[in-house]
Amino acid sequence: QLQLVESGGGLVQPGGSLRLSCAASRFTLNYYTIGWFRQAPGKEREGVSCINSGFRTMYTDSVKGRFTISRDNAKNTVYLQMNSLKPEDTGIYYCAADGTPRDRVGIRASDFDSWGQGTQVTVSS
Repeated sequence: QLQLVESGGGLVQPGGSLRLSCAASRFTLNYYTIGWFRQAPGKEREGVSCINSGFRTMYTDSVKGRFTISRDNAKNTVYLQMNSLKPEDTGIYYCAADGTPRDRVGIRASDFDSWGQGTQVTVSS
């Protein structure tokens, strides 16, 4: 089982920024697509962004222009920089790994088979 650990969540005011980190242990992230997902209370888990081994990125429409995903293979870590945060960005954020090369039409949780424990992001004044 691949181990992923998220960090960087917290409470922030609307318009603020946070940077989430997803660190891997016991395996090298380099060859995996890493995705960020979030889940708000009472809602389905939603794909937010992903980055593949070739640094190709995808974003859900609601975060385009505000969130940036990146990876630092030397640090075995993937980041999600979140700017201009809105209350609707509130939720538990999870990172996940997909080791299968595939053509993606969306950021689907079913494609990812190793998950972190999540980190809470709350956007509120």
